[in-house]
Amino acid sequence: MGSRTLSNRFIAALVVVAIGVAWPVLASAQVVVYCSVDEGIGRQVLDAFKARTGVEVSVIYDSEAGKTTGLVQRIIREAQAGRPRADVFWSGELFNTILLARIGLLEPYESPQAADIPPRFKDREHRWTALAVRARVLAFDPSRTAESQLPTRWEALADGDFAKRSAIANPLFGTTRGHVAAMFAFWGKDRAKAFLTRLRDGGVQVVDGNSATVRAVIAGRAAFGWTDTDDVFAARRSGALSAESLDLRYLDMGGGGTLLIPCSVAIIHDGPNAAAARSLVDFLVSAEVERMLAQSEARFVPVREALRTELNVPWPAESVIDFNAVADAMNDADAAIREILIR
Repeated sequence: MGSRTLSNRFIAALVVVAIGVAWPVLASAQVVVYCSVDEGIGRQVLDAFKARTGVEVSVIYDSEAGKTTGLVQRIIREAQAGRPRADVFWSGELFNTILLARIGLLEPYESPQAADIPPRFKDREHRWTALAVRARVLAFDPSRTAESQLPTRWEALADGDFAKRSAIANPLFGTTRGHVAAMFAFWGKDRAKAFLTRLRDGGVQVVDGNSATVRAVIAGRAAFGWTDTDDVFAARRSGALSAESLDLRYLDMGGGGTLLIPCSVAIIHDGPNAAAARSLVDFLVSAEVERMLAQSEARFVPVREALRTELNVPWPAESVIDFNAVADAMNDADAAIREILIR
């Protein structure tokens, strides 16, 4: 999903935050953010932080095709050179953040604003905090594909003619990378590799990013697109589409549900502006910002149960898997993707 104009409802939510919480003013400070959350949303939130605290915010966003991975590699290169440039990593997914923590590139910080986030969404060593989830879904056009023709399981997309009718973002990048790694973690290496082989042999289309999979469905080049919930919502907001011409289906990856992927927030080790970094993290992990993300046009699902109750947002049926297990599987998944699917 690319940059876009946000709704008045989202902007109004920023005002609610400004009224509701007293944030310290650090007028002479600055903070550098590497951000793979979609730019339209990221810019509004970071502008609100600057207006509230006086902190100058310099932000670098990632591209759609290289979501998250490009910024992760940049963080690693800068650390290896002994010159970290960024203070905060605000990612649209979690698994690469876990990998950065494991190689010592994230600074422990326990934000008081995250006290009400469930333990599952916080690193035990306080190196990252996760919140605001999206679901992995299958996009389709109801005018071309009847409900009865839809698969019910992710694994079924490698069966029959489902593969050649499907579009998938390059699984070496972004949330699709985490999705395939989760399959390796949940199914085991042999079963997951066999799935990738059937996808390849069945003629699956590999495209640049999640929004490109949605565009392939809209254009009729694919019947099914592997994507995230927010990419479907974004396409509907274009004005030309609706639930009648673009819809989504939650598929079962195992255990009765799909993969849910949270955003994550972390402080980069040895970043140049430590105090401002902590202030920004406090802001990003707060209940107020998670409420804004839920009320934005991307419609993130809060990890805080109280917020879901307040906003009447259901928790999607989930294939529950430990986030660290997905991170563990990423190397095997990447190697298999290069061997089988991306040559």
